[in-house]
Amino acid sequence: MISLIGMGSGCPESLTVQGLDALQSAGLILGAKRLLEHLPAGCTDNCKAVYKPEEILACLATQPDTDTAVLYSGDTGFYSGAAKLLPLLRVIGYSVRVLPGLSCVQLLAAAVGRPWQDWKLVSAHGRVCDPVAEVLSHPQVFFLTGGGDSPATLCSKLTAAGLGAAHALVGENLGTPAEAIRFGLARELAEQTFAPLSVLLIERETLPPRRTPGLPDDAFIRGAVPMTKQEVRAAALAKLAVTPTDTLWDVGAGTGSVSVELALAAPAGQVYAVECDPEACILIQKNREKFSAYNLTLIEGKAPEALDALPAPDAVFIGGTKGNMDTVINAVLHKNPAARLCIAAIALETLSAAVAALTAHGLAAEVTQISVSRTKAAGSLHLLMASNPVFLITGART
Repeated sequence: MISLIGMGSGCPESLTVQGLDALQSAGLILGAKRLLEHLPAGCTDNCKAVYKPEEILACLATQPDTDTAVLYSGDTGFYSGAAKLLPLLRVIGYSVRVLPGLSCVQLLAAAVGRPWQDWKLVSAHGRVCDPVAEVLSHPQVFFLTGGGDSPATLCSKLTAAGLGAAHALVGENLGTPAEAIRFGLARELAEQTFAPLSVLLIERETLPPRRTPGLPDDAFIRGAVPMTKQEVRAAALAKLAVTPTDTLWDVGAGTGSVSVELALAAPAGQVYAVECDPEACILIQKNREKFSAYNLTLIEGKAPEALDALPAPDAVFIGGTKGNMDTVINAVLHKNPAARLCIAAIALETLSAAVAALTAHGLAAEVTQISVSRTKAAGSLHLLMASNPVFLITGART
């Protein structure tokens, strides 16, 4: 029998009774050196410090008839190496049982006297992790840390994105005599140093619920910079078919109204607002803060040059190109030939340039004209006042 055992904090006291019995009954014990150094009394001396699946399988092959215990820190079902080993053992034909342990999530929750059923659980240990996207998508996020992503590193990323005021809680060496709990704001903990065995809980204020696209025009800080109007923004987001994890560009971002809408529609994605007008850049930053659009990054510069360092986009809104329509579209399609494009135009010359550029790149241009009229009081009467028509041009592969 092979027993995969969760050892919790790594101290014998955190073993379950079932786990302790299996460990003391085993003729061979395998696991990381840290765990083997804290075995309870009554265990065999036949121990080997191995933790990689291939190393474990090699050891088992030398003692196939020996009851074996394989130790894992925490719980066997929470980002554990048991997940990789278990199917390999079953394919070979070993008789296996899995015995759970206390996870670091449970240990932290118990240490601070809090329920954890509403926490979002994320591993930043040896995995690609975007803490900003995770925190924007959930008000309480638990991070398993390690490697290059320590609690301080994650808090630094949150602070850089504007989430430095989020409440942070770090648990160090949980379940051991060296256990320590530290509280503070993310920007405060970003400057501190923590033990290698640490976890992080981030809690932020609940953001307003996301509605359908098309925030009211007067919700934005505007100044004298032109802004894409509410109805056009709603239609543009529909054309772009934004998904929650998209990487998005807003070229010629103006006040950032479209950028903000994109950021709210893609909370687990990234939005890059490209703008060269200094006054507009200030407004973009103000609107970013107002709407807590912390996944929005301002790129100050003129397209297409400012696009060179950006990651490949899934979708792009073009609100202005300063006469560089063809080169901007070329830059977009060079990064991602399958990128979804939506171009806004008021002038007929811009419309013509957009259609010509899309066609030149092998795309079939589709033009939609949006005409909006709104009521305006005139004494005791209400009149419909028309806004300038706006063209939305999209391109699809033929």
